[in-house]
Amino acid sequence: MVLILPMFFLSLSWAPKFFRTMLALGIDVGTSSVKVSVIDISSSKTIVTVQYPETERIIKSLQPGWCEQSPLQWWNDVKEAIKKANASSKYNSRDIKAIGIAYQMHGLVCIDKQKQVLRDSIIWCDSRAVQIGKEACQKIGEEKCLSHLLNSPGNFTASKLAWVKQNERDIYDKIDKIMLPGDFIAMQFTGEISTSISALSEGIFWDFKNNELSKDVMKEFGFDLSFVPKIKDVFSEHGKLLDGIAKELSLPEGIPVSYKAGDQPNNALSLNVLEPGEVAATAGTSGVIYAVSGTTNYDKQSRVNSFAHVNHTTANNRIGVLLNINGTGILNSWIKKIAGSTLSYSQMNEEAKNIKPGSNGLFILPFGNGAERMLNNMIVNAHIRNIDFNLHKNAHLFRASQEGIAFALRYGLDIMRENGINPSVIRAGKANMFLSSVFTEAFVNATNTPVEFYDTDGSAGAAIGAALGAGFY
Repeated sequence: MVLILPMFFLSLSWAPKFFRTMLALGIDVGTSSVKVSVIDISSSKTIVTVQYPETERIIKSLQPGWCEQSPLQWWNDVKEAIKKANASSKYNSRDIKAIGIAYQMHGLVCIDKQKQVLRDSIIWCDSRAVQIGKEACQKIGEEKCLSHLLNSPGNFTASKLAWVKQNERDIYDKIDKIMLPGDFIAMQFTGEISTSISALSEGIFWDFKNNELSKDVMKEFGFDLSFVPKIKDVFSEHGKLLDGIAKELSLPEGIPVSYKAGDQPNNALSLNVLEPGEVAATAGTSGVIYAVSGTTNYDKQSRVNSFAHVNHTTANNRIGVLLNINGTGILNSWIKKIAGSTLSYSQMNEEAKNIKPGSNGLFILPFGNGAERMLNNMIVNAHIRNIDFNLHKNAHLFRASQEGIAFALRYGLDIMRENGINPSVIRAGKANMFLSSVFTEAFVNATNTPVEFYDTDGSAGAAIGAALGAGFY
């Protein structure tokens, strides 16, 4: 019998150096919204967590398969979320000593020499560059790509930049620096531009064999080396808070942005998934199973992807192996809208519980949010099968969508198992889709793997990362 283990607080063994009131601010820049948490450094306990906006931000889709968002909208949402957290009056914002940032992975932000955004960000689920990445892999050599980059360029950040070069030359010619979304938010806080090996690896710019920026990728796409910002450690000072921003947000002047990581490596950090064999999962807009490996392994078809984890070093490999399904929470949201439901998500979950497993034969495949890597970058779209107008109601749609997501994740986990990853337990934050007992039970039973729940989320993990990066732990 599969066991769902109880939720408990994430306890950390790190001991802070100081015991006076010292706080860390964590920011998680998601696709749907921004979350902000403030933690007490001495106890690692979360004081407050807020979300802004309350309703999901839209994804701009100018053409089928295209997905864009405004970096300036992210920045505005970050500021509003911090102001909302400050307004809780649960802490003194002047006690915040460090800032950490987690962010949606693989997005492309382009700025000019005046640090102005040149176009909307081409985000993680955008599929326009799939063919560009496929052709680059063939020209570089598939075996060389996988053994050096651990991935095919696919539709990752480097390929997105190549698309801009091919299709928007006037914009490309104005580029001074390219960034991942978290790099952009850090720049807005500090005025400084930096990146990390972890970030470059998720963009498919990093050569793991030679431990350097990939000469093959830069040469194949004809990119200028000056586009790439200064490389720093994930846990390090990425700049100090600008006085004007500090004043606007009621924060202390000069505190550091001391941590930046993609949302999935950061989620793993928040769940204390740092060593080989440890596995994390999340089910937000997309669904992810993320395992840490001690070797630079890769899937021969690049269906699951390997990136530098937050604690990866050239001397000590820590590789995050990531299975991603684009259509997870976004499917749940779409079903809510298309069914015209006025119910909250928690109420939808309760209605789904009243439907028997299997949803009376109704099946939903969740692949409606761009090219799916685990399906070899094919765009297969979502499918609803066997719907019966006389039998199925909204509650059947609610349940079938959650079951479909769970079984899609099982399909992906089987690919991970092919690559030697066999988790005995999966850790997850009690958030997003995991708030639904229907989804959780379907996930546990489909994967045949127990889940441990932790009372944490990405923004709290970013705050912990900030404290680590600033040297308080």
